[in-house]
Amino acid sequence: MISPSLTHAMAAWLDHCRALNDAAENTLKAYQTDVMGFLAFMTQHHGDAQGLGPIARITVSDMRAWMAHERGRGVGARSLARSLSAVKTFYRWLSEREGFEPTAVLSTRSPKFTKKLPRPLAIDAAAAMIDTVELQARDSWVAARDMAVVTMLYGCGLRISEALSLTGASVPLPDTLVIKGKGGKERIVPVIDAAKDAVATYLRLSPHPVEQHSPLFRGTRGGALNPRMVQKVMEKARLQLGLPATATPHAMRHSFATHLLTAGGDLRAIQELLGHASLSTTQAYTAVDTAHLMDVYNRAHPKA
Repeated sequence: MISPSLTHAMAAWLDHCRALNDAAENTLKAYQTDVMGFLAFMTQHHGDAQGLGPIARITVSDMRAWMAHERGRGVGARSLARSLSAVKTFYRWLSEREGFEPTAVLSTRSPKFTKKLPRPLAIDAAAAMIDTVELQARDSWVAARDMAVVTMLYGCGLRISEALSLTGASVPLPDTLVIKGKGGKERIVPVIDAAKDAVATYLRLSPHPVEQHSPLFRGTRGGALNPRMVQKVMEKARLQLGLPATATPHAMRHSFATHLLTAGGDLRAIQELLGHASLSTTQAYTAVDTAHLMDVYNRAHPKA
């Protein structure tokens, strides 16, 4: 149990993150869950309710006890690092507001973990995936729809949620689309002719009328297309092609970024197209082999 004053502080912090950091609602829920879990442990650890006073006096030993407890109940290093990051963010804000020293919390080291690098498809595999996806459905309009969705993922670098959030107001597809991504951040992405043609073919065959505020991509009953249906059709296609389990809808976005960079695209421009806030995210997102990097270096560096 935590005190009313701490509950109020938590709500104020989340409002701060929502207003100033433009955090998405899912992110805020994760923050709240992580910090509340931390405070719940401290309540049990100290044997009394946690208010502003007790949490301001948390020690390095308390932090070690919490992390040991989390690892003991099976929390992985990646998840624990995320929770610790949320706790630090909360403490940094709270200490500035309440005027206490947060060193014990902020100095706690995050557990090390190996980042999972995305695995893009090869260029020919990405093209084969789009063609094979079209062969999975009996109804021609469903086949055209599936092909159009996957083409948008690969051709425009969209997240599956972004592609499925498009409405009839977007058709006919223009040369550029304004996409609202994570945290409500908007970006402009070019629309290639292959994507325009695929969507036009789908709309021509679809039995559902195109309305300005209705979903662009429809399920068989006319409602919004469920992302799981796109995942399932890609699962069938990858089995036929002998591709690994990493050949998912999100892998098409990985492939978009990697293939652009391999072809000489500018990393900053690709960052904008993907909607990444940090360039380091884009760097991890684009799996470019060392041979290609050395080739670019040898061609571009004046001393090479």
